[in-house]
Amino acid sequence: MTVERIFDEIGHFKRFQACLYFAAVFQAISCGIHYLASVFLVQTPNFACSVPGNITDVLYGNLTGSSLEDILPVFTSGTGPLVVRTAEGEQWELSRCRCALRINPKYFTYDFDGNKTVKACDGNFVYDHTEVHQSIVTDWDLVCEKEWLAKLCQPTFMLGVLVGALLFGDLADRVGRVKILMFTSLCQFGFGVSVAFAGNYYIFLVLRFLLAMVSSGYLVVVFVYVTEFTGIKVRTWTSMHVHAAFAVGIMVVALTGYLVRVWWIYQIILSTCTSPFLLVCWMFPETPFYLMAKGRYKDAQTLVDAIAHFNGLECKLKVQELLEPEERENVRALLDEAEQRPSQHVKKLSILDLFSTWRMAGRTCTVWAIWFIGSLGYYVFSLGSVNLGGNQYINLFLAGAVELPSYLVGCFAMDRIGRKKTCAPALLLAGVVCMLIIVVPADINALAIVLSMTGKFAIAIAFGLIYLYTCELYPTIIRSLAVGSGSMMCRVGSVVAPFCVYLADVWIYLPQLIVGILAFIIGVLTLLLPETLGKPLTTTLEEAEALGCQPSKKDSALGNKEAADGLEMNHQETKA
Repeated sequence: MTVERIFDEIGHFKRFQACLYFAAVFQAISCGIHYLASVFLVQTPNFACSVPGNITDVLYGNLTGSSLEDILPVFTSGTGPLVVRTAEGEQWELSRCRCALRINPKYFTYDFDGNKTVKACDGNFVYDHTEVHQSIVTDWDLVCEKEWLAKLCQPTFMLGVLVGALLFGDLADRVGRVKILMFTSLCQFGFGVSVAFAGNYYIFLVLRFLLAMVSSGYLVVVFVYVTEFTGIKVRTWTSMHVHAAFAVGIMVVALTGYLVRVWWIYQIILSTCTSPFLLVCWMFPETPFYLMAKGRYKDAQTLVDAIAHFNGLECKLKVQELLEPEERENVRALLDEAEQRPSQHVKKLSILDLFSTWRMAGRTCTVWAIWFIGSLGYYVFSLGSVNLGGNQYINLFLAGAVELPSYLVGCFAMDRIGRKKTCAPALLLAGVVCMLIIVVPADINALAIVLSMTGKFAIAIAFGLIYLYTCELYPTIIRSLAVGSGSMMCRVGSVVAPFCVYLADVWIYLPQLIVGILAFIIGVLTLLLPETLGKPLTTTLEEAEALGCQPSKKDSALGNKEAADGLEMNHQETKA
């Protein structure tokens, strides 16, 4: 008897679960939004030093103009300076971070062999507003010696994501899933809008760090929440399509960035587009798994009855039927003392419980490695996609759109051949693709693009699968902690990814070599994990550790029946 039996009585994905699911996933769109929002927040347009006085003439090679704004769209660093003449008759040579005053020029020509007085720009810059009307770079002059401050924004955000994943994953196991969902949703809205009104760079950085923490916290806990509210027959689809919502968020960023070119207006729009969720999140109930794990049997019974009634079903199941025989004998006392029991009997759990035995330690290390390579590979392939050319907004939109088919393929494969047999080949394929990219001649661009997209497609499958796989590999009492710590490793990968990309300066294919080797090794290690397809979610550490061990004939028959039921439902959904 397990808590999974509840879904046989109340339905695996009926009206009640559907309402909760789509509301929770709607808010997950905001996570994709905030993760990628910095792409346009810290855009650096073309720029050059400014000079005192009014500019009357500009030379750049064979081009002429009457203002810097006329020439800046075609100005590129390293091809020569901009030569300008002011109303006072001074002639200046302007680069991005330096300017030089010509001494006693006779003619206004592009080439000059006389003496010059060179000095730094001292914070005076002119920006090209053709594409970027206003970003934090143009507002706070984060260029030249301050350029590193702009590049620090995304790593700092990812550091906040790392901290939030671990913090809120642990808190969700202690205080409940719903309280964390409500808190992080409200803070996402508050911090998101506050970022738009940051008065300076450092306030902006702190607010973005806090926004990253709560965005990560919501994303971690929502996976656990939807997993514990949906039955085994649809759990693959419900968990994987949370990733689809994240991808939609990326596409929303691209569309909003194209339509709104002022960073603070752009930030407000992105932060408020999912605000309707705040009107309904306070009505979310706690999950039956969490209530049972904490000994709150009266609350669990009330919730089960309410779900059954909303779904139009008659529930005859009593929570005492889900208890072990020795617990069932004392169920009356347990129900009477439901509120006192947690403080007296619930053991305080920590991240060390993920390593409670050698089997669990090996499992945790492998799971963490999958999280890490999933994130590292995703960002290495994504950053490489900017070389595809074309419109940057369309490129980002496609970067989100390309994830959608990978999740569909992943869902079908997970329910038919299993989690392990889907994850391992996906990682192995990504590793092989990275090796092929290295050997493909550089002049065959089309083939290189196809291989790059294939690699991202494969990594996305493994990356999307690992959330559900982690939920199924660990028991209720540490499930949020397991997902949170895994997400922490994921963010470590995302922080490392930019530095991995920088290694292309050493050898252009070094990033692909690193990702390829790691993906292949971790893909092989994944084959050692237990299969969870058709298995009920575990409640205790002992049950979780037993996954993958030789089952009894009775358990095997039960698992096969549940798996067959899952396949049958998926076939019916496909036909529908």
